[in-house]
Amino acid sequence: MKLNDFQIDQQLDSLEGWRRDGEQIYREYHFENFKIALAFINRVADVAEWMNHHPDILLHSYSKVRLTVTTHDTGGLTKKDFDLAKQVNQLA
Repeated sequence: MKLNDFQIDQQLDSLEGWRRDGEQIYREYHFENFKIALAFINRVADVAEWMNHHPDILLHSYSKVRLTVTTHDTGGLTKKDFDLAKQVNQLA
């Protein structure tokens, strides 16, 4: 079920580092080097597969990773997006 603005704000308040951009949330991670950034991406992939909820992943500037999450089939943000973001935060 798609969350309303109040519910989204509540979820974001308890979620370190994530921000809202319209109907998605995102976070940028900075790592020491390319290899560490790739290892993080692989850990995110494992969690995403387990949850069957996949973020958009952008690796740029050789050591920065931007994750963007939304629930495409509802056209907005759901609890699944915030659950994935919480799991990812534990990996960083």
